[in-house]
Amino acid sequence: MANGQWYPPEWPERIRALAEGRLTPVTPKRAATVMLLKDTDGATAVHMLRRRASMAFAGGAYAYPGGGVDPRDDERQIRWTGPTRAWWASRLGVDETSAQAIVCAAVRETYEEAGVLLAGATPDTVVGDTTGDDWEADRAALVSRDVSFAEFLGRRGLVLRSDLLGAWTRWITPEFEPRRYDTWFFVAALPEGQRTRNASTEADRTVWISPGDAADAYDKGDLLMMPPTIATLRQLRSYATAAETLAAAPGRDLTPVLAQARLEDGELVLTWPGHDEFTKHIPNGGAPA
Repeated sequence: MANGQWYPPEWPERIRALAEGRLTPVTPKRAATVMLLKDTDGATAVHMLRRRASMAFAGGAYAYPGGGVDPRDDERQIRWTGPTRAWWASRLGVDETSAQAIVCAAVRETYEEAGVLLAGATPDTVVGDTTGDDWEADRAALVSRDVSFAEFLGRRGLVLRSDLLGAWTRWITPEFEPRRYDTWFFVAALPEGQRTRNASTEADRTVWISPGDAADAYDKGDLLMMPPTIATLRQLRSYATAAETLAAAPGRDLTPVLAQARLEDGELVLTWPGHDEFTKHIPNGGAPA
C-alpha cells in the first residue's frame, strides 16, 4: 500500500457488477460528521477516532465523530440559536425539516461519540463539563435511541448552538457500496470547559492530531483513511486556528462528491471528481493500481 487509502478487496467486483447492470444502488442515508478542532501550541488539532477493526464499514480506518440522522429529529422543533432553519436549508441544499435533522445529527453524534455538547442553557452559553454520571446516563439513552435528541434537549432545558457549526463539505458513498451515506461534514471548535473522551463503542482509539501530521501519516501508509477524511485533512491544514477555519466555512462549496466508475480501454477507472489522488485503475480480473 503506497498510502493509507481504505480500499476494500470486494470493490472491484462490485464496481464491475454496477457497470454491467447486475447491481442496483441502494439509497444513501442522511448523515453528519464533525471535525472538532482546538488550538494547540502554534497549530490547530483535530479530534479523530479509529474505527474498530471488527466494524463492517471502514474497520480500522481513522475518521471523525459522526453518524446517521435520527428521523425523529425531523418531527418536532427544538430550541435553537444561530442561523435560522431556512438559512441552514439553503446552505445544506435541503428543506428546512431536513436541515434541522442534519444539524441535530451533527451535534448529537459529537456528544454520543466524543462527549462534547454544542448546546447551552441560554443562546449565548455552552454547557461545561459533561462527564458526570447523570450526563452519561443521558448520553447512553441517546445512543440506544431510548430518547430523541429533541427530548434530551427539552429535558435539560438546553438550546442547540447551530452558530458553533460550520458546514464544510458533502460526500456521498459510491453507488457500488452496500452501505451508503449522504454525509455533510461540519467544523466546530471544542467549547471551553469541555473535553473529549472515547465514548464510542465503534472506536478503539481517539487522538488529537494536527491535520498536517495526520495527512503525513496517511501518505506514509501509517494511518488508514477513507477518501473524504484525508481530503478534508488536506483542506484543514491551510488554517492556523480553529476560528480561522470556522470563518472559512461559509464560503465552502457543498456540491456533493460522488465517486464515478467507467470502463476505459478494457479496464475500470474509479474517480472522485475534483480529487485526482484517489483515482484507481482496475484491469479486468486484476487488482487496483
